[in-house]
Amino acid sequence: MTLPNRLRAPEANRSNALHPGAWWLWALGLAVAASRTTNPLLLGLIVGVAGYVVAARRTDAPWARSYGAFVKLGLFVVALRVVFSLVLGSPIPGERLLFTLPEVPLPDWAQGVRIGGRVTAEQLVFAVYDGLKLASLLICVGAANALANPARLLKSLPGALYEVGVAVVVAMTFAPNMVADVVRLRTARRLRGRPTGGVKALLQIGLPVLEGALERSVAVAASMDARGYGRTAQVPRAVRRTTAVLTLGGLLGVCAGSYGLLAAQGAGYGLPLLAAGLLAAVAGLRLGGRRTTRTRYRPDRWGLRAWLVAGSGIAVAVAMIWAASAAPEALRPGVVPLRAPELPLWPAAAVLIGLLPAFVAPVPKETSR
Repeated sequence: MTLPNRLRAPEANRSNALHPGAWWLWALGLAVAASRTTNPLLLGLIVGVAGYVVAARRTDAPWARSYGAFVKLGLFVVALRVVFSLVLGSPIPGERLLFTLPEVPLPDWAQGVRIGGRVTAEQLVFAVYDGLKLASLLICVGAANALANPARLLKSLPGALYEVGVAVVVAMTFAPNMVADVVRLRTARRLRGRPTGGVKALLQIGLPVLEGALERSVAVAASMDARGYGRTAQVPRAVRRTTAVLTLGGLLGVCAGSYGLLAAQGAGYGLPLLAAGLLAAVAGLRLGGRRTTRTRYRPDRWGLRAWLVAGSGIAVAVAMIWAASAAPEALRPGVVPLRAPELPLWPAAAVLIGLLPAFVAPVPKETSR
């Protein structure tokens, strides 16, 4: 059964490309959902949803290859968490003894800390659950990095953050250009029959690379000066002070609200504080943008598909926050006594809402071909 053409996701182009902020809101919604549970089945489902959307909607751009690195980093975090639990012990009591490691005697001032000792099955299972939670957060962030174009994301910054965005773009392009210069010079030396390794070759390659970087820096500075970079409009002092207060207070509110959403005890105050912080920060950035005298060429539009993508991630986060307070035993399975985790049906169905971007986001040209 095939969908009608008007219901199918269109092929991505410059006019209908999804706003990068929508991908980040979707991924952060999945990350908030992952922070609310230690159930390995739900965490695996969240990672599977993120991986499916990345496989369906990522391009062949360089930043799209970062998802695999985040998955490897997540596996490393799980292994490191288990190693720490083995070596440093765990406060989780357990009855199923697996083995005993040699225990290192510690002085009296280090009471409560041990190195080695008993290793139980409950201790290892708790460490794996905790590591999977951290790994899921990293993988959700990796999904946003693989799907959102960083240059377009920086371009969408408000006017108050324009100078910071330009500095980040210049910093992001400096290292790739230097690496390209090194590869070009080594290839030229190889074609001339000259050695490409050793200290002498490194010194002979380093000078042209630094010279090329300096020339690019001068060219970038000249182009930025020609475009009026750094010039600001005159605004009253009261507006500047109000902007600073709103921006700083809003960012502090966002940080405190985000901590409340990620913490198990902060669900009551996290969401209102986050909303208030976002409103204050947006108002401060809007006032700060009055100092920037510039126009934006072909700004990214926030259309219906962007609302659907961002809304799907937010819906998953809201559903998991409510489930954590309504049925905490299903989202945080106990390890004492040790038992197999069960998959709660309606939280799992809520996680599947995160698959919506795989069907509504524009299809990349490489994927459509």
